[in-house]
Parts: sequence; structure tokens; C-alpha cells
Amino acid sequence: MTGMERRRLVLGLLFVSPCLIGLAVFTLYPLAASFYYSFCDYDILSEPLWVGTANYAEMLGDDLFWKSLYNTCFFAALFVPLSLVLSLLVAMLLNQAVKFRFLFRALFYLPALVPIVAGAMIWLWIYNGEYGLLNYALSRIGIRAPQWLADPAWTKPALVFMALWGVGNTIIIYLAALQDVPVQLYESAEIDGAGFWAKFRHVTIPMISPVIYFNLIMGIIGAMQIFTRPYIMMERGGPDNSALFYTIYIFQNAFRYSRMGYASAMAWTLFVAIVFLTWLGSKSASGKIHYEGR
Repeated sequence: MTGMERRRLVLGLLFVSPCLIGLAVFTLYPLAASFYYSFCDYDILSEPLWVGTANYAEMLGDDLFWKSLYNTCFFAALFVPLSLVLSLLVAMLLNQAVKFRFLFRALFYLPALVPIVAGAMIWLWIYNGEYGLLNYALSRIGIRAPQWLADPAWTKPALVFMALWGVGNTIIIYLAALQDVPVQLYESAEIDGAGFWAKFRHVTIPMISPVIYFNLIMGIIGAMQIFTRPYIMMERGGPDNSALFYTIYIFQNAFRYSRMGYASAMAWTLFVAIVFLTWLGSKSASGKIHYEGR
């Protein structure tokens, strides 16, 4: 390297050094430390004690571990497909040429702008079994509503419904994809006698398939990491631990029970599970995604 090239290299490294230092201190080091602690008995206040795979073996006999894993998978199995379908339907409606279309788009996106804590407090009042707005509305039409957050059978469906209320970001992504579909394809399909369903199946879905795939993967990752709303509304896991999600149980072990080693092992198990589900989603979508450049 010439002197000028070395000078440019040093200047370039100096400019990117804040980002590199931040990446090393706040991302790479915590990842490496948590991986090491997952093989240790560590309570934060004392030195970590190497125990090998004992933390991972303990999970197999931990009833709360399996309960939290079941709750999380149950939530994800309901929320991910419902959010994909509902968001796409709403985006198709918002893509129609109607009056005040901009107003409808703003209204459907508005819940996504509400802070998560504020939204959770609002829904905590809506789901109130005695004085909640939802139960009052259902009683007016003769339906006896359940105790949403006090009945173990309804806590997870209630959280799914609340999460569907805030899918504005997914709707916007779908809407952008729908507007990018060439109108000529729809016109050609109409000339061939295709109806609404045929155009939706053979034109719309293939053309927005990359966006569907993106929302699927992001939905899986987000659903498996659900934390804020159930923690605010039911910090202790709800009735019969029906709202004890995986990330909440990690938080409890780490900061309530001071079992940082066990919590780290749970976190890495969640990482492996998310990677596997992402791979599974990618594998199932292989060959079904239409990219315009191919």
C-alpha cells in the first residue's frame, strides 16, 4: 500500500470506529458472554461456575419451560396466519379507488403508532370482565362474554386479537406491493376471461409473493419473541400461567430469580428455534416466490 492508501484506510477506520466499537461492545460481547454463561451456574453477583450442559438438561424437566414454550407456539400459530390474511385483505380494500381513501389508510395505520405500553393499558381496560367496553358491547346484543384476562382459555386468544389490532405496518408493506403490480397483467387476465378470484390467485399472489414471504418470516420472529404486552397486562403469567410466554420466563429467571445462566441457555434455545422455523418457512416457500428479475 502507498502512503496515501494507508492514510485513507486509517481515516476510513476512524470514521467507522464508533459503529465498530458499538457493535463489539453492545452486540458481539453480549452474544459471546451469554453463550458462555449458558454453560455456567451464574447469578450475576458471584463468579460463574462451569456446569456444562446442566442448564440445557434442566429445561427438559422444567414444567414451566414447556408451558411457556407451548403458550408461545400457540400464540404464533394463531397470530402469524391470521395477521398475514387479515393484513392482505385490508390492504386490498385500501388499494381500491374510493373517496377518502387516504383517510381510511390513516385510520388503519393509526394503531401501529400507539406506544405499546399505552396500547396495553387501553386494552387492559377494554378486556375488563366487569366494566370493560368489549363485554358491555357484547352484552348489549345478548352475548355473555368471558373474563378475557382471568380465564385461562381466553388469555391467549385475547392477546392474539389485541396484536391483530396493531398490524398497520404489515398492511402498509402489502399496500406498497399491491401498487407495484403492473396493471397490464390484470388487463390481460380480464381479456382472457379471468374473474376476481382467478386474478387474485394467478396475478396478485405471485406478484406479491416476495412480500408475503417477508411478512411470514418477520411474523414468525416477532411472534416467538412476544413480551411487552403480556408482561404489562399479566406480569405473573396470567391465570394458571396461561400467558407465561417464553421471553417472559427468560426475564423472570434472569432478573427475578437471578438465574442468569439458565436464562442464557433458554435464550440460545429460543435462537435455535427461531432459526429452525425461519429455515422451515424458507424451505416451504422455495420455488413459490416469484422475483421479477428472474
